[in-house]
Amino acid sequence: MKLIYDLRFKTYGLSTFRLLALVFSLSTLPFLTSFTAPTYKMGKLKYSGGGDWYGNRTALPNLIDFCNKNISTNFSVDESIVEVGSAELFNFPFVYMTGHGNVIFNEQEAKNLRKYLIGGGFLHIDDNYGLDKFIRPQMKKVFPELSFVELPSNHKIYNQKFKFPNGLPKIHEHDGKRPQGFALVWQGRIVCYYTFECDLGNGWEDYGTYPTDTQESRNKALRMGANLIQYALTQ
Repeated sequence: MKLIYDLRFKTYGLSTFRLLALVFSLSTLPFLTSFTAPTYKMGKLKYSGGGDWYGNRTALPNLIDFCNKNISTNFSVDESIVEVGSAELFNFPFVYMTGHGNVIFNEQEAKNLRKYLIGGGFLHIDDNYGLDKFIRPQMKKVFPELSFVELPSNHKIYNQKFKFPNGLPKIHEHDGKRPQGFALVWQGRIVCYYTFECDLGNGWEDYGTYPTDTQESRNKALRMGANLIQYALTQ
């Protein structure tokens, strides 16, 4: 069995509470099945600009439940809302952002988000269709020296517990364009993963929320989400 204890947050002087919990590999031994790792939280990012940051209301609780059952995480069962400029941001090893519309980061928020990501945090931006033209310039405020790069289909993020040989799966059709997974890479580490033309969060929501989305596509979304969590916590 492989145990990974991530000390990124400790390295940057954050409190013990902010350490990532022990993350178990898929080969967790039977005698440890009753072990409970320290509880940690998954956050949803609240931002300004008028966009619907609050979208996909049932997505994270469902993803949390799936991950806790399938990849041995121990996330608190409820999502937590965290603002971009808040010091509370540093309490979350993984933060999710979604929306359809406008996004604005002021100078303090951009600096805070940069500090969080450089210090070991991870941001998943999930385009809920319409976010792209707004989020790209805002992330340039955070990392002016970086640009999003598309990850190849053989990247480790698509080859965690669940295998996606063709890369990011298409979950919600929208206009039928191919799904793309982009990353911001800081000193060799992915600090931000951006899902475009995919809509993973729609697939995490309660089954039946979107009548055209099948159970098969929902399963793919949850599995890809679990891969993302597993990669983010162990890269």
